[in-house]
Amino acid sequence: MKLHAWKDNNHLVGYIFAAPFILGFLIFTLYPIASSFYYSFTDYNLMDPPRWIGFGNYSKMLHDDDKIFKSLEVTFIYVFGSVPFRLAFALMVALMLNTASKAVRFYRSAYYLPSLIGGSVAVSIMWSQIFGEKGLLNSVLGLIGIHANTNWIGNPDSALWTLVALSVWQFGSSMLIFLAGLKNIPATYYEAASVDGANAPRRFFKITLPLLSPIILFNLIMQTISAFMTFTPAYIISRGEGGPLDSTLLYSLYLYRRAFQFFEMGYASAMAWVILLIIGLITLAIFKTSSLWVHYESKGER
Repeated sequence: MKLHAWKDNNHLVGYIFAAPFILGFLIFTLYPIASSFYYSFTDYNLMDPPRWIGFGNYSKMLHDDDKIFKSLEVTFIYVFGSVPFRLAFALMVALMLNTASKAVRFYRSAYYLPSLIGGSVAVSIMWSQIFGEKGLLNSVLGLIGIHANTNWIGNPDSALWTLVALSVWQFGSSMLIFLAGLKNIPATYYEAASVDGANAPRRFFKITLPLLSPIILFNLIMQTISAFMTFTPAYIISRGEGGPLDSTLLYSLYLYRRAFQFFEMGYASAMAWVILLIIGLITLAIFKTSSLWVHYESKGER
């Protein structure tokens, strides 16, 4: 009996220590998810009680809201434009820092810093100044004889690509993960390849990329999900409007406008579940195709 009582007390202590997480999950995660799912089938404006309308919000998306398709188009261009460049740049810098130099620690910190502050309001304001008509970019181009009086932020053809550039600039977190992966590749592989006469490009494509492919898969999934949720830069740079001509109207920004500018919380909840489904399908597709290019050393090619 004493043994059982001791075990029960241990369980109770464990539940007490886990209680803050359990309560936080139930109140701040599970309940909002369930509420959002319910509201997606209602007409709800925060002032009046929710009114059940079934699939009305989803039908409205398909038939009565052209802007939602525009926001999806802008978002897909942003995601598939920023994620590959971001990962490629992060891998390139990680390869450069994969040395025994004492200065590597400083450079790692310096390159990681934009990832810490990149999503802030201050950086977004700074970015809008850099790409303004009288911004830093035009000043630098003027020094080399290119007088471009272009407002890159205000031009529909280039506004979205300024957001892509901001995303690529925040490559630090991916770089650190790549660097950790590079450190785990045995140096004996490269030594054996060098003895066999393999040059640097061949060693990169035959050794580095295959052994780093699980890390690439992880970074690809995480950065894709993160890109779909990008909000602050688009909101600040376009002043919450998604302009010019909806060229920076990311899906998250349009969802925010529907929820907190037009008070269509039911419609915004339906939008949230649609983008969740899209992200889930894209993530599933990445996992399904990963067997074609991801190499697991313990199991060979999968």
